[in-house]
Amino acid sequence: MPVRHFFQIAFLAAGLFGAHVAKAAPCGDTSHGFEAWKSHFAQEARRAGVGERGLQALAQSRYASATIAADRNQKSFRYSLDKFMQVRGADTIVAQGRQRKAQNAAFYSALERQYGVPAGVLIAIHGMETGFGRFMGDSQVVSAIVTLTYDCRRSDFFRPHAIGALQLVDRGAISGATKGAKHGELGHTQFLPGNALQYGVDGNGDGRVDFYNITDAMASTAHFLRQKGWQPGQGYQPGEPNFRAIEAWNAAGVYQKAIAIMAARIDG
Repeated sequence: MPVRHFFQIAFLAAGLFGAHVAKAAPCGDTSHGFEAWKSHFAQEARRAGVGERGLQALAQSRYASATIAADRNQKSFRYSLDKFMQVRGADTIVAQGRQRKAQNAAFYSALERQYGVPAGVLIAIHGMETGFGRFMGDSQVVSAIVTLTYDCRRSDFFRPHAIGALQLVDRGAISGATKGAKHGELGHTQFLPGNALQYGVDGNGDGRVDFYNITDAMASTAHFLRQKGWQPGQGYQPGEPNFRAIEAWNAAGVYQKAIAIMAARIDG
């Protein structure tokens, strides 16, 4: 069944990164002022095209203390590669990943024909992000991403993802109660909301994009990598052409290298 694009890239270019930037709401370092900030941010969101459902989700969002604690205590950037792979259970991911590839060979072959991304890369990301869907997060996506946008540390980075999350609510792809990771990532492979809006595709042909559906999630992941410059048939280890696409998925160098190593072992 052909994959149909569900969201338009032009939306992000024209609205998400444009209309709301000039009058950004002031940030904060604690929960004090969060409610007042939301009222200001609602004006930005409306100018960016967010509708009533999205604005209601924003109004109902809560300051996510657990998200702030996680954001200020990230360890992955400080681990050595060997330590990172040990902590994240790389051997288990590879072993289970090989089984998943064998059991779903036709599915992964179809994705590779469509996007040029080998099974090992997609499976390694899936295993790393959520243990193959076993745990997709327990934080409310909207509250988490709105809180990170309010927080002064990386407001500009998270602002388009907050607008994206509210647009996803408008479209019925998520709700204000949808659960994801601490930083607002959602679904099987943990898309940030702005990326979900931009790169999501309907992999199973049911007319909607559901990142909690494995077919849609894996197709969207492959589409993301292809749009980030993935070249079919080229290598993906450090220094090879497709490693740049893996770098676009996650900012941590140890994560990038771990994905490349595990993918090669799964595909080998």
